[in-house]
Amino acid sequence: MKKYLNLASALIASFQPKSRNSQIDACGQSPLTQEQQQALMESLFASLTGVGYSGKAHLIWDGGQDREREIFTALMRNEPIFLYRLGTRPTPTVEGYVWRLIGEHPSLRLYQLEVEAEAE
Repeated sequence: MKKYLNLASALIASFQPKSRNSQIDACGQSPLTQEQQQALMESLFASLTGVGYSGKAHLIWDGGQDREREIFTALMRNEPIFLYRLGTRPTPTVEGYVWRLIGEHPSLRLYQLEVEAEAE
């Protein structure tokens, strides 16, 4: 039932107008200092603007909570989703998607949600 509610709320959100301003919505509790958070956000903004994206993006502070609703909503709106890993491994995501490590970030804890490649 919860999955259907998440899907319904994501579908409704997909019909809402998209933001034209660049912003990153954070979800969860950050373990970083204010300066570290600022540096991370600046890095994400630079990456997004570097590929010509302007709009809303999402950052999940991965404390192990179920973030399926936020993920579905962002996916329905075609908005990028990032995850900052707090534990030893990222929390599993929705079926058909994987967390890809962003190796360019010095913390090696930053991931981006991508469609899972089909095995041949």
